[in-house]
Amino acid sequence: MAPPPSDPSNLEVIRRQKKGAPFKFLVPLIYAPVLPLIRLSLRHRPVLRDRLFTAVLAGAFAHGFYLVTDIYDAESK
Repeated sequence: MAPPPSDPSNLEVIRRQKKGAPFKFLVPLIYAPVLPLIRLSLRHRPVLRDRLFTAVLAGAFAHGFYLVTDIYDAESK
């Protein structure tokens, strides 16, 4: 038998789980500033610059797609 929802020990577990922001939502704070830095720092190596910029941008879109599909999957259940 599960404890009732108003049980204090159950509320404590819920508070512990939702303490901080999930890391997956903080990842854009890492790769967003990297994109302009790639363009500026690799100005004299255009082939490497374009390939690296494209790879990071593709990773950003893949991460966004993962987040959106994860939200839609959670809503459909």
